[in-house]
Amino acid sequence: MSTVEADTVVNVPTRVAYDQWTRFEEFPDFLPGIESVTQLTDTTSHWVVSPAGVTREYDAVITEQVPDEVIAWESIDEPRNAGRVTFEPDAEGTRVRLVLEWSPEGFTENAGAVLQADDAMAKIDLMKFKDRVENSDRNAEGWRGEVHGDA
Repeated sequence: MSTVEADTVVNVPTRVAYDQWTRFEEFPDFLPGIESVTQLTDTTSHWVVSPAGVTREYDAVITEQVPDEVIAWESIDEPRNAGRVTFEPDAEGTRVRLVLEWSPEGFTENAGAVLQADDAMAKIDLMKFKDRVENSDRNAEGWRGEVHGDA
C-alpha cells in the first residue's frame, strides 16, 4: 500500500467544509481524476476514477463519520484503497487533513508512488477542494449522519 498525506486550510467554517466534502457526487465537477460518484446508500458509493489515465471502478463504504470532525472510508472491492479526512477549526477557517492508502498497479502507478506524484496530486486536489468550498453555496448541506465502526 502507498500512503499519501496532504492538508490545507480553507477559509470557511468547519461545518461548511465538512458538508462540501460529504457531497461526493459533486467531486467530478472539480476533481479531474474522478469521472463519477454514485451514492448507493447513506454509507456506500460507487466510484469511477481515472488516475494517470487508467480507468478503475469500485464501491466504497464509510467506516467512520462524525459530522464536522472526520470521514473515513475503504473500498469494498478492487482496487484496494482507504482514506480519512479530518476537519479541525483553525484561526483562518478549517484545517482539512487527508490521508489516502491505495495499492498502485502497473509500472506507471508504481513509479508515480515512488516519485511521490500521488502526493503532489493529493495536494492539487485539496487546493481544488479549497477553491470549490470557498466559492460555492455555503447553505448547501451534506449528509450529517454518524457512522462508528463497520457500516
